[in-house]
Amino acid sequence: MKTHNKQLAQAVKEAGVINYANFQDYGYIGLYGGLRQRDIHAKKKLKQKEAILDHMNSEELAANLFRATQAEAKLKRENILGQHKANQAHLDVGKKVRQTIKELGGTMPENLPIPDNIKESKKRLKNSKKKLMLDE
Repeated sequence: MKTHNKQLAQAVKEAGVINYANFQDYGYIGLYGGLRQRDIHAKKKLKQKEAILDHMNSEELAANLFRATQAEAKLKRENILGQHKANQAHLDVGKKVRQTIKELGGTMPENLPIPDNIKESKKRLKNSKKKLMLDE
């Protein structure tokens, strides 16, 4: 997701977007049924410096990855320029991804279970491996 967000940021910059955070918010609003980044952060009960992406399961990550890749493609394909048009394009893509989830009978991203922080999971795995190696 980080790689694709970097690619999206580059496409957005080329589209003349100045406020990237605002642009990102529009994608979230579309995908999360009107919720802004700060609303999602609050709903997940995250600490101030915790990243939303670190608290997504694979289903939610996939929806966000699809949103990001399709927004980037749309900006390039349609040669969208300017903050307002780019924001609108990202909102539209987010809404389409949400609509697809709905049509498939899926759970809306804001209603998916919130997994532990990926960083905590990585720590647990590392500690488990260490313990296994000590037990041998």
